[in-house]
Amino acid sequence: MVPRLLAILLVLSTVSFAGITDDVRETLARNNVSAAQAELQTYRRQQGVTPDYVEALSWMARATLLSHQLDRADSYARQTESLSRQLLVKRPLDAEPHLPTALGAALEVQAQVLAARGETAQAVTLLRRGVVTYRNTSIRARLQKNLNVLGLAGQTAPPLKIAQYLGPKPAPLSQLHGSPVLLFFWAHWCGDCKAEGPVIAQLSSEFGSHGLMLLAPTQLYGYAAQGEDAPPKDELPYIERVWRHFYPRLQGVPVPVSKENFDLYGASTTPTLVLLDRAGRVALYHPGVMPYEELRTAIEKVVH
Repeated sequence: MVPRLLAILLVLSTVSFAGITDDVRETLARNNVSAAQAELQTYRRQQGVTPDYVEALSWMARATLLSHQLDRADSYARQTESLSRQLLVKRPLDAEPHLPTALGAALEVQAQVLAARGETAQAVTLLRRGVVTYRNTSIRARLQKNLNVLGLAGQTAPPLKIAQYLGPKPAPLSQLHGSPVLLFFWAHWCGDCKAEGPVIAQLSSEFGSHGLMLLAPTQLYGYAAQGEDAPPKDELPYIERVWRHFYPRLQGVPVPVSKENFDLYGASTTPTLVLLDRAGRVALYHPGVMPYEELRTAIEKVVH
């Protein structure tokens, strides 16, 4: 999620202090890590450590990880976590948007660094500890996602909550053993999900005769069209309208509606695709879109 630009920018030097995260991200997009570091130093000297600052620092961790500078990435991530914890002494994690983004990224990068070094067990331990510590916050799903990426493949798929749903009543996953199953986690606001819809529909058509089953979990977000606040009684019909309009070839697919499913499967990225084999084990866990050919190859492995 891109932070909203503030209406008024307070300029104290060459850095727009009201949006240091935006400034740092723009500089990193130009592959200028040293300039981004200088922006952070100037901001901290003038403004101190703020939630905006620690989120900007977390982008330094992400950028250096992407360039395979593992030591630097780990250092930035640890700094971000430490400063985030200091700020949490005086405020809840989800009091504003910068701090949860920063802390979630800090733990994510540390785990990815450990995994890149071959220390997967340590990465799993770090993430499991984070899931427990922050189980009642917005970053739980993000941490669970990273945990699932590392260790969910080969495991029995967690059961879905199916009490609330759209379309046909979903069957419990335990009743679908013997059939391959594709879970398509989506959100009503998600453009990538709409783009993935035709891919899912095509593959469902191709492999339906081989027993492929499809479920499309979603959740309530508290808002509807144009981001306007919406209580469940209004948002649920809105989700149904979005499903009918943008996913016409997926009508008849059960749509469980539960935030617990998203937390359990770590679906902080939408879409998230989870493919189960005929024994109910996770064969594929993939946050984000997948091209047709890649997903088709994965499905072929579980249907034959």
